[in-house]
Amino acid sequence: MSESKSERMEIDVYWSFRSPWSYLATRRLRDWQEQFQLQVNFRVVYPIAIRTPEFFQQVQPQWFSYFQTDVYRVAEFLQLPFVWPNPDPVIQLTNEEGERQTGAEQPYIHRLSRLGALAEEMGRGIEFVDEVSSLIWGGTKNWDHGDHLARATQSAGLDLAEMDRRVVDEADRLESVIQKNQVDHDHAGHWGVPTCVFKDEPFFGQDRLDVLLWRLKKEGLQTR
Repeated sequence: MSESKSERMEIDVYWSFRSPWSYLATRRLRDWQEQFQLQVNFRVVYPIAIRTPEFFQQVQPQWFSYFQTDVYRVAEFLQLPFVWPNPDPVIQLTNEEGERQTGAEQPYIHRLSRLGALAEEMGRGIEFVDEVSSLIWGGTKNWDHGDHLARATQSAGLDLAEMDRRVVDEADRLESVIQKNQVDHDHAGHWGVPTCVFKDEPFFGQDRLDVLLWRLKKEGLQTR
């Protein structure tokens, strides 16, 4: 018996291309959509370096060193490749005081985010971000050069050249989609990514996915 749309449960996932934690959550979310009667609605938002650039001047001084320690060990625990992106999806500069400041020019993050929003509209959102985030965070140097991004997009069942044309032609509309995602993210009950939402209940962080899966199964999630 084929599944009907009414039998599928849905979650919204607020996600950023600059967030390593988003990358570390994505493969599991994609696996869930393939394994369970679950629709993962991908909701791209801009990273905190774009949304709240002053964050890096206000954060506790221990934040970055702990972040560096934690993200690498979580990637090892999950058995996922992890290398800080080259180039970084967000251009940040360091001033004389060692503070990180978001650059005025951002050649990567707007294109990536609009591509992600478009991929979701085309029905391949979680597949696209899985393939592309694996490219960016998995150790591919100069991921923006050559055919790296085109091949990752093809692996998600999409055509990068077609999508890039639409991103240019529909830039304002796609930007409005991202802005709405950010408003909905705020209303969901958390500001960080990844934040998953099921029936208005937020689950922040890749380390809450097991709790989310428990909740979904408690609510009747079925395998395909």
